[in-house]
Amino acid sequence: MNAALVSNLEKLRGLCSSFPESLIALLARFSLAATFWLSGQTKITGFAVNIIDGRYEFGWPSLGPSTVFLFEEEYKLPLIPAEPAAYMAATAEHVLPILLLVGLATRASALGLLGMTLVIQVFVYPGAYAVHGTWAALLLYLIARGPGALSLDRLVWPRLSTRLGEKP
Repeated sequence: MNAALVSNLEKLRGLCSSFPESLIALLARFSLAATFWLSGQTKITGFAVNIIDGRYEFGWPSLGPSTVFLFEEEYKLPLIPAEPAAYMAATAEHVLPILLLVGLATRASALGLLGMTLVIQVFVYPGAYAVHGTWAALLLYLIARGPGALSLDRLVWPRLSTRLGEKP
């Protein structure tokens, strides 16, 4: 009985360890990108695509009316004034998730989001360590392991590293 249990556990372990890392990385990238993108969407207005008379019109984003107030009254970052902090956060929460999602400059994007996560944890919501710890773990995974095979980095990096390594 004991040998059968150990054998079954070994089979389960083998099955679990055969799960493709690229799918894990893709799920991490997608989940984090969605989380930060949605947060960024709460900070802006006007970023939309409208169809008017059969034409597409793109709205240019701007900070929402309560965003600077939120940074002044709730977030209260110690080193950065509220308005620049609001612009920086809104921009980062839109640009970095897109890069993360497509897997371009993944490690740098994950590092930027990890920095944001640390600022949020330390200065804004210190009681939300469980959520921020989860984000940090996924971001650290992407920083350490990279975006996986399903990414633009996988296509771009070999060419870029070869060119950077070439002597003039």
